[in-house]
Amino acid sequence: MKPLIKLIMFVLMAGASTTIFAQKHTPLPHGMIFGSTPSNINQMPAAKLETFMGKRTRISVVIYGKVLQVTKEQGGWFEMDAGNGKVIAAHFRDYNIKIPADLKGRQVIIDGVAEKQFIADDLQHMAGDTVQGKKQHQVKTNPKEKLTFEVKGLMVNK
Repeated sequence: MKPLIKLIMFVLMAGASTTIFAQKHTPLPHGMIFGSTPSNINQMPAAKLETFMGKRTRISVVIYGKVLQVTKEQGGWFEMDAGNGKVIAAHFRDYNIKIPADLKGRQVIIDGVAEKQFIADDLQHMAGDTVQGKKQHQVKTNPKEKLTFEVKGLMVNK
């Protein structure tokens, strides 16, 4: 009788421990916010960001788009689709923010500062993306790494 009771207790304890130690998948509901709350005014799609910036190198803006991948959870590093095969490399201003890897494939609204990367041509580090003349077609830049975004706040949209 004692071995039977011990067997039952062992089975019950093993079942309880698997539910305790199992990792729980936390869903990302609509409206979940990381950082500060993004503004709902003057939002634009991420695909129109580069044309909206024009020749400006930095701009504060609120955009929405699809997260392609989360590169680093701590610090909130992720890549966002900018349309036409381009990518916006984004990260949070505050390193203490941790975003889940489940953000991949979700549409988000982000508020922050967009910035174009500089082309350092002829040691003109502050010249910006303004190569003119003969060198215009010779300077090799990576079009996928053209825009960076420093995020103040992110909200899961869909």
